Amino acid sequence: MSTRIEWVVNPDGTQGETWNPATGCTPVSRGCAHCFAKRMHERFSKEPFSKVTLHPERLGIPLHWRKPRTIFVCSMSDLFHPDVPDEFIDKVFAAMALTGWHRYIILTKRPERMAEWFAYNDCSRVRVNRIEEAIIDHFHIDAPDDFPDWPLPNLILGTSIEDQATADERISHLLRCNAACLMVSLEPTLGPVDLKLRTFVPFPDTRWPDSTLEYRSKIGWVVMGGESGPGARPCHPDWARKVRDQCAAAGVPFLFKQWGEWAPESALSAMDDNRRDVYRRGYHERHYFPDGQAVYRVGKKAAGRLLDGHEHMYLPEMLR
Repeated sequence: MSTRIEWVVNPDGTQGETWNPATGCTPVSRGCAHCFAKRMHERFSKEPFSKVTLHPERLGIPLHWRKPRTIFVCSMSDLFHPDVPDEFIDKVFAAMALTGWHRYIILTKRPERMAEWFAYNDCSRVRVNRIEEAIIDHFHIDAPDDFPDWPLPNLILGTSIEDQATADERISHLLRCNAACLMVSLEPTLGPVDLKLRTFVPFPDTRWPDSTLEYRSKIGWVVMGGESGPGARPCHPDWARKVRDQCAAAGVPFLFKQWGEWAPESALSAMDDNRRDVYRRGYHERHYFPDGQAVYRVGKKAAGRLLDGHEHMYLPEMLR
């Protein structure tokens, strides 16, 4: 299904796809409080979102998409939820391995499970054997002779965080995973975060053979956004500036997705004079942070995604 998620972008600049071989999830932290996937699920299904359902009939969908696409895997679930067995994860990876013309993005709030899955398969030959077995078992074909090396060159692995506590806990597990690109998604942003991006990998490193830097961050992409929807919590503009500056210092592509429901004063400057004055005069709800910074509840569309007047929509090399 095509998606309007800003960071799921096809090579030709059009919007990418979502692919949901599993649906349903359960909350793990305060970032889940106003889950967009849960709201969407409850609009179209009578099943509770907390029921994780496997859809093996959907595993072959990417094989029928011949045009290269960027695909967000399990946008309506978490592939590494404890109710998704390893054998099913193997089959998802088999489909991705068979479709090297696509680019895949996997996000999880359970990177410890993801790291365990990779650790169990820490020998490349063991992993390839398991994926080849999944191909034969589910797709009823032999693995191709040009089966890709590991890590899969068309896969971005990421973890979702929302504050310093979840960053400290989850990024350490993400760094134990083997992927062509590692991603951090800071959404919804609920507090200031030091991503510790200056944890470097010394060269030579085959993932960045053409880089002129002596060292490079292990994280290859950072996406950030404020919360939207009912009950959305505000994002302080300094939280966004801090992450932007961290990425610039470490040479990591930074994509600022949105302010969400709440706009800072700097975002109001992009509005016409009449609308800006309405918000400043207090006809709409406003929130004050302890340092006196005010943000205004103007809605996701009006708030936009300009950070200090600039749009930050930078992608990793794989998606360009």
